[in-house]
Amino acid sequence: MLSQQLKIIISGGGTGGHIFPAIAIARAVEKMRPGTEILFVGAIGRMEMEKVPAAGYSIQGLEIAGISRSNMLKNISLPTKVLKSVSKAKEIISEFNPDAIVGVGGYASGPTLWAAIRKHIPTLIQEQNSYPGITNKVLGKRVNKICVAYPGMDKYFPANKLIMTGNPVRQDINDLATKRNEAKEYFKLNAGTTLLVIGGSLGARTINLGIKNALQLLIGNNIQVIWQTGKTFYSEAVGLAKEYPNIRVYDFIAKMDYAYAASDVVISRAGAISLAELCIAGKPVLLVPSPNVTDDHQTKNANSLADRDAAIVIKDDVAVKQLGTKVIELVSDTNLQNLLSENIKTLAITDSANRIAKEIIELSGK
Repeated sequence: MLSQQLKIIISGGGTGGHIFPAIAIARAVEKMRPGTEILFVGAIGRMEMEKVPAAGYSIQGLEIAGISRSNMLKNISLPTKVLKSVSKAKEIISEFNPDAIVGVGGYASGPTLWAAIRKHIPTLIQEQNSYPGITNKVLGKRVNKICVAYPGMDKYFPANKLIMTGNPVRQDINDLATKRNEAKEYFKLNAGTTLLVIGGSLGARTINLGIKNALQLLIGNNIQVIWQTGKTFYSEAVGLAKEYPNIRVYDFIAKMDYAYAASDVVISRAGAISLAELCIAGKPVLLVPSPNVTDDHQTKNANSLADRDAAIVIKDDVAVKQLGTKVIELVSDTNLQNLLSENIKTLAITDSANRIAKEIIELSGK
């Protein structure tokens, strides 16, 4: 009989691509070890400070930010913020006394893992991408375990620390076929072809402008659209949608399982968690990798699918002009849709959160 309560810190965030997998991991640990106490550590002012409490978990914040490439003056205070964040993370760790600490990526992850290593707490990185950022490359030499989603990661990390787990996704996107009719009703769509547009939880300006330019073409070809814009483009998109039937605009889609179920073709950025979800959803997808990410890792993620004929990649600098045409070409080619759908399904890992939870529990020594 296990007599000691398990205590875990999960650190990171910044976007839904980090936050929702972290919550999935937390729930998987709780399911395996009921009574586990979990504390999240995030970055003050980032969306985890809202989303994590909404999911029922406690969170503490660090005053940390990333490197600004658009305004170098903002980086003057960065070293001070890093030092303060590491110090604060040490305080949080001392007070909570965790058995293991997990970093899921995002601003808060680095200082928390570094503090954990200095205090000799067992540590695990969940590396989502096919190309890791500099922080994880450095920390990878010091942490105990590294859970990865792509093969060949021994190019960046010690091979003896790697565990292939895939990326955790929301469990409700399994068995989408059974939800299709209900999903169509939810979005008030007819039985025709539906395009799902998702630029990530914060939106994607290039994709939004591409859809704006393509609306007349899409509607002219009887294509319905479920369009997640992010907050900054939402008002403009709502105004545009008034001129067209069957355009459904959202700043954030809460029922993503319904969005996937209702769709026939998807346009998406190439964040690691989006790709993990798309593999399980099994829909034909057009990927527009964001160029505004560390080491251009989204392009590397997208190409890993395109090389397997599991997705079509459109470069960001041509997407505004070409997106609508590419959608029409894909919708008109049933054979290509079937090929992409079948190939992307073969890349799905459906039990990733459980795999990672198992490694965390083993790492804790309890």
